[in-house]
Amino acid sequence: MAATPEKPASATARRKAGRHRGEGQWAVGHFTPLNGNEQFKKDDDGLNVRTRIETIYSKAGFSSIDPNDLRGRMRWWGLYTQRKPGIDGGKTAILEPEELDDEFFMLRVRIDGGRLTTAQLRVIGEISQEFARGTADITDRQNIQYHWIRIEDMPEIWRRLEEVGLSTTEACGDTPRVVLGSPVAGIAEDEIIDGTPAIDEIYRRIVGNPDFSNLPRKFKSAISGSPLLDVAHEINDIAFVGVEHPEHGPGFDLWVGGGLSTNPRIGVRLGAWVPLEEVPDVYEGVISIFRDYGYRRLRNRARLKFLVADWGAERFRTVLEDEYLKRPLIDGPAPEQPVRRWRDHVGVHRQRDGRYYVGFAPRVGRVDGATLTKIAEVAEAHGSGRLRTTVEQKMIVLDVEQDQVESLASALESLDLTVRPSSFRRGTMACTGIEFCKLAIVETKARGASLIDELERRIPEFDEPITININGCPNACARIQVADIGLKGQLVMDEQGNQVEGYQVHLGGALGLEAGFGRKVRGLKVTAAELPDYVERVLRRFQEQREDGERFAVWAARASEEALS
Repeated sequence: MAATPEKPASATARRKAGRHRGEGQWAVGHFTPLNGNEQFKKDDDGLNVRTRIETIYSKAGFSSIDPNDLRGRMRWWGLYTQRKPGIDGGKTAILEPEELDDEFFMLRVRIDGGRLTTAQLRVIGEISQEFARGTADITDRQNIQYHWIRIEDMPEIWRRLEEVGLSTTEACGDTPRVVLGSPVAGIAEDEIIDGTPAIDEIYRRIVGNPDFSNLPRKFKSAISGSPLLDVAHEINDIAFVGVEHPEHGPGFDLWVGGGLSTNPRIGVRLGAWVPLEEVPDVYEGVISIFRDYGYRRLRNRARLKFLVADWGAERFRTVLEDEYLKRPLIDGPAPEQPVRRWRDHVGVHRQRDGRYYVGFAPRVGRVDGATLTKIAEVAEAHGSGRLRTTVEQKMIVLDVEQDQVESLASALESLDLTVRPSSFRRGTMACTGIEFCKLAIVETKARGASLIDELERRIPEFDEPITININGCPNACARIQVADIGLKGQLVMDEQGNQVEGYQVHLGGALGLEAGFGRKVRGLKVTAAELPDYVERVLRRFQEQREDGERFAVWAARASEEALS
């Protein structure tokens, strides 16, 4: 599955990486801000903006917000301005930020490890209904995301969230974002190791700590001891993947430098085995390297993946060991191939304690506050007080007794939350899209939901695992490059020569099973209206041409351009 550590960067690569004296790396003495984002972070820590929100902005209203707080520091508390209604995708890259800004916010609630109690979910649902016009999407980072939030309501929203142990701290911004965790950590029968204690310690040490609140860009993390590789570890800045060391027992394989957006990279293994108790120290070492050596000159080169690409795995590990940990790491094995194709935990599964967990699938992560409140009630009525979110926009009810399983499944079905979804419902994800996102060019959520309905109607017999990821812009929040069918939103020309919403198509991407990026067929773009016809056509050709047991990604890599068009 994974390559051994990379060879040291060549002399040419080192010269190329170092040719800019102003790369903005603190570790080599470049402290002068080189762009507006670095300047506002130097002027005032983003963590400090909460006081102004509570004491000034929530009382004086939207018009009182300083622009550097509005479009910068407020992200440190999970707040982004949302897109003003009625602005079409053609204007996304043309209008100034203040022209795109609505006077309402998206608010992200971070859910580290995807762990929720029914009491917490009930509060999330109540806040949605009272303050967010019912919105509450499950994201592919295990978070819950509201829209229509008013600045006047933030003090009360924070009070209610924090009363039940939830937080929006550093849910956005140039910060350590939510730590993804296996949604079945601590309960799965086949788990290699439970990473929950490490997630808790990382949160305690790092989140809200001014030592780590000014990073070059966002820092994405994942920890899972599941053999299903269920946290998309390959595309995080840092990931700890459960493995069994032949001498030392269960621990974690360390990966760094993954990420998507417009310059996608699969993370690299450092070849190091990390015991559970040392995971927080290693995490702190890696995030410190990013803080100190990360590129701050250009925002589009500021993610950790660019530093890892320039340095290579061997140099990165050496710096981590020598400068930050002050000790060598133990060499260790790579993760094994997962035994199951689906890794979203949807369906009914036995826990190690003899009870069951039940995973269900909303449509493209779209739920609402009333539904979330009902899920909490249904879970409690069937004996559960715990739930989890997943990195596929799904949710799981834990700790269900065997005699309650079918009743729970029926209750969820009545909420249109199916425990036994079609491949299309199970495998389709969508980002926020033009409905609320200022970066988006096209619609995503409603289109994804209607695509599911069309495919279920047209190809009801299709039961192969298939991922269809829909993104409203090139930034890949919905992981288009690593889907079987990835759809990148853009404006395209229809047959009449009109500019309309559409998608560039990526085919055959994958995570877990031979991770890699999808193939782009030259000139292949599909209008939104043509999308159901196109996906049906490609899937039927896959059914006709596939070899026995062949996955879609493997077929797409060898298929002719004609077959994929």
